[in-house]
Amino acid sequence: MRNTLLDPYEDIPRSVVVTANDYPAASTFPAHAHRRGQFAYAACGTISVQTPGGSWLVPPQRACWIPVGVVHEMQMSGPVTMLNTFVAADAARAAGLPDDCRVFGVSPLLRHLLAEAVDLPALYQPDARAGKIMSLLLDEIAVMPSLSLHAPLPAEPRLARLCRDLLASPSLGADIDKMAARAGMSRRTFTRTFRAQTGVSFTQWRQQACLLSALERLGNGESVTRVALDLGYGSPSAFTALFRRVLGQSPSRYLERQR
Repeated sequence: MRNTLLDPYEDIPRSVVVTANDYPAASTFPAHAHRRGQFAYAACGTISVQTPGGSWLVPPQRACWIPVGVVHEMQMSGPVTMLNTFVAADAARAAGLPDDCRVFGVSPLLRHLLAEAVDLPALYQPDARAGKIMSLLLDEIAVMPSLSLHAPLPAEPRLARLCRDLLASPSLGADIDKMAARAGMSRRTFTRTFRAQTGVSFTQWRQQACLLSALERLGNGESVTRVALDLGYGSPSAFTALFRRVLGQSPSRYLERQR
């Protein structure tokens, strides 16, 4: 039976707790934080995660790791089934889970473990079968590959404002010189500051913002051609090549898995 409560896991005396919830389209969670790390798996639907440090997009059958204490917001694109693994701080450290937010791939084994863990009692016996499942679940989470589905936000207020505007309406046509002028910077200062604060060039960041938008729009049923051309790609094939490079599959395969 799925747990429909949101907060009882915080004080359960177990290192790993798994819950599952169904959310209608456009559901949102305002800024909040947890005393446990959260591994949010999108069994179906797409989840957007925002923190003061950036934006993450979680496609179907992927997951986002949010460390202990990180303030974050969530939005659901379409109906979402989310399986959450909440991990105590000491267990997260012991497993080697990262100190920053990341989107991860999810293996078939991990999907099966999550599905099994949802039906275990909250106060499972750590030394019995249930405890071994939870231990293996945590080990499997720790070895999942990270995916490049993140657009970091710079701390510099003018750059952060520009980035939020672009995340709201991304386009490959966003010109560096125009962005620099809007920020009141020379092109050289703009590009150097942007890379220093985000770790990537503005061109790379712009491409990433477009990809995050594309994933959300595809998940809402828009066609590959429309999404590619709206975002400024020269052709659907150019967009498909980028999509395959980042996610390891074509947009059509992605849509098939989502369905």
